[in-house]
Amino acid sequence: MSADLAAPQFTDENAAREALEAIRWPGGPVCPFCGVVGNITRLQGKSARPGQLQCNDCRRSFTVTVGTVFERSHIPLHKWLLASHLMASSKKGISAHQLHRMLGVTYKTAWFMAHRIREAMTPPSGGSPLGGSGKHIEADETYIGKKHGKVARRGTGHKRVVVSLVERGGGVRSFHVDTADIPTVKKIIDQHADRASTLNTDEAAMYSGVGREFAKHQMVHHGREEFVRGDAHTNTLEGYFSIFKRGMKGVYQHCDERHLQRYLNEFDFRYSNRAALGTSDKERATKALKGIEGKRLTYRRINREQAASLG
Repeated sequence: MSADLAAPQFTDENAAREALEAIRWPGGPVCPFCGVVGNITRLQGKSARPGQLQCNDCRRSFTVTVGTVFERSHIPLHKWLLASHLMASSKKGISAHQLHRMLGVTYKTAWFMAHRIREAMTPPSGGSPLGGSGKHIEADETYIGKKHGKVARRGTGHKRVVVSLVERGGGVRSFHVDTADIPTVKKIIDQHADRASTLNTDEAAMYSGVGREFAKHQMVHHGREEFVRGDAHTNTLEGYFSIFKRGMKGVYQHCDERHLQRYLNEFDFRYSNRAALGTSDKERATKALKGIEGKRLTYRRINREQAASLG
């Protein structure tokens, strides 16, 4: 069930704070400094900030945004929650210009908000590998945009490279890499694919060696116009690439190469928590908000990345 965009948490600051506290602290407030639970007092009075709490163990005060990507933001919290819902529920993404119009903030602010939310959508490192016994994983690479400083010419040498793995009926993981070669692809597959799976790829030589390590390796020969042979295909991943490219070209239109991995994380997050897997827009947005903790992304950091990309 989709969320009502006129709901209190999207229009009222106190309701937004209560909603975020319920998502982040379902068992009650937790001190972000010492981790204590239960021995926390909600501060009242004129000198207390809205939503301010104090830990009675370490004696430090905090609010629900401390230790998250929302920390030290002057943007009203209800606008953060609305932006998170819009990004989580838009299959091909939502542009910063659209956020700026809908939220009533400047374009610059909307652009920065979107990057913070993408940071919240970034999966934690060390997660379980995709696949498993009886499951199929598809691996493939795609090319999008032009690398900084490269001249467009025939072939793919001037383009940005993305390598992705998808579990059929499950999630996807994508990686922006310098080049799609044997060592790079093997490292990604080693870290993110369960060897008990059946690996499905095209005929590219970089998959041949690592494919022998799987329970089964099925290849289709795209060069011979072969795209499906029984359950051997990479069509699931081709479908994901289609969503990703339509979003990047039709919605975002331009992406600095240094930010490409964050956009991939955004598309991966939505696909891995899609409706076909039983996740509603509201549940997807809630999961994104659960990812705000322990991450910081400052405006200065993004500006440094942009400056570096411009040489």
